[in-house]
Amino acid sequence: MNPFKEKCRSLEKNFLPIKKLYPKSYNKNTTSPYTKTRVILMNGTEFESAWFMHQFARHCSMPEILEALAIVRRQEQQQQKRISCLKPINESILETTIGYEQLAVDLTAALARNEKDENNIKALNFALLEDFDHLYRYANLLKMDKGIEADTLVGKMTEIMPGRPTMAEHRFPSDDLKPHMDGPSSNLYSKLVASTITAAEQQTMNYYMNIAQWYKNDLGRKLYAEIAMIEEAHVTQYESLKDPSMSWLEQWVMHEYCECWLYYSAYEDESDDAIKKIWNEHFKMEICHLKTAASLLKKYENKSYDCVVGDGEFPKLLKLGSNKDYVRRVLGSTITLTADGTDYKDIARIPSDHRFFDYQKFMCDTDKNASHLVIDKAIKKFGSDYRYQESEHPVRQLRSRTQDNTEIARTK
Repeated sequence: MNPFKEKCRSLEKNFLPIKKLYPKSYNKNTTSPYTKTRVILMNGTEFESAWFMHQFARHCSMPEILEALAIVRRQEQQQQKRISCLKPINESILETTIGYEQLAVDLTAALARNEKDENNIKALNFALLEDFDHLYRYANLLKMDKGIEADTLVGKMTEIMPGRPTMAEHRFPSDDLKPHMDGPSSNLYSKLVASTITAAEQQTMNYYMNIAQWYKNDLGRKLYAEIAMIEEAHVTQYESLKDPSMSWLEQWVMHEYCECWLYYSAYEDESDDAIKKIWNEHFKMEICHLKTAASLLKKYENKSYDCVVGDGEFPKLLKLGSNKDYVRRVLGSTITLTADGTDYKDIARIPSDHRFFDYQKFMCDTDKNASHLVIDKAIKKFGSDYRYQESEHPVRQLRSRTQDNTEIARTK
C-alpha cells in the first residue's frame, strides 16, 4: 500500500458533522482487548498530531501553511473526539488503565520484534519491562478496589506479574536521553517506530497526569502520580530517538505518513466491523492530509516527500497481539538494567556514587511509595499478590507471591 498513489477528496471536504463525533461505544465485556488497545493508540496518535500542529503554527509565519495547519488540525481534532467516545460510559478509570498498560506492553513488544535498529530495540525493551510492571501494580489495585481480576480484561493474552519494579524506574532525567537517529540513513520502519511509541507513551502520560485527581482514594491517586512520572521519563527517552534535524514541514509529512500507516494497520487488523469502518474513513482523510503536507514541503523547501518516507510504500504493518514468550525472554535477560547516560547498564556495574542512587534516595521510600504499598496491601488483604501467569516467573527474585521485591535493578 502506498498512500501517495491513493485518490482522496479535497481538503475542505474532510470535515465530520457533529453527529459523527459520537459513535456507538464498544461493549467492554465482549469487545476484543486489542480493539480497545487500538482505540487508545489511535486516540493518542491524534492527540500527538494536534499538539504537533499547534507547535508548528506557533513557529510559522507563512499564511498558506498556517491556513492548511488550521484546517487539518480541526479535522484531526474531530477524529480524536470520535475515537475517544468509542470508550463506553460504564468502563471505569481503572479498567481503561488496564487497556493502556496492555497496549504499552504489546505495542512495545510488537514494534521491537520487527525492528532492526539496535538503539531503538534497546529503548523499547528497556521501557517494556517497566510498563509490564505498571500493569501488575494497577491490576492489584483493580482487584482490591473493584473486585475484578485483570486477566478477564486483557483476555488472558498478556501475562500479569512483576517487571522491573516501579520504584527502580525513578532515574535522574538526563539518563533518559538516548542517541537520535540520522534521517538520511534511517530505516523508514525505525522512523515509524519512534513516532508511534512516542505518541502512545505521551497519551499514557497525559491520561495519568490528568486522571490522578479523579481517583476515589489516596492510594490510587498516589499510584497514578508515581507512574505518571515514569511515563514522562519514557516520553523523554522515546522522543530523543527521533531525528531532530528534520524541518517542521518534513516532520509534518512524517506525522501524516505515520497516521496513514497506523490507520491502515488498524483497518487490516480490526475485528469489530463498526470500528473497522471508522479506521477506513480516517485513513482516507489522512491520505488528503499527507498529500497536503507533501505539497507544502515541495513548494516551500523544494523537497519531495521521498526525502522523508522514500517511495511511500508501507513497510510491515503493525499487528497487535500476544507477546508472552518475547516478554519473558526480555525479563530473563535484562531485568537488572538501569540507564546510564545514553546507554543501559546492569545495576551491578553502576558506580556507588552515580546520580541514580542519589535520585533514588531523594524519590523513594520503601515504606511509602504507592507502587510498593499497593502490592503490600494486596498481599495483606488476599494472602498473596494478584497475578496472571502461565508458568513460573522467569526471574527467580520475582517469584514470591507474599513479598514485593523492590530491590532488584535498584540496589547494588
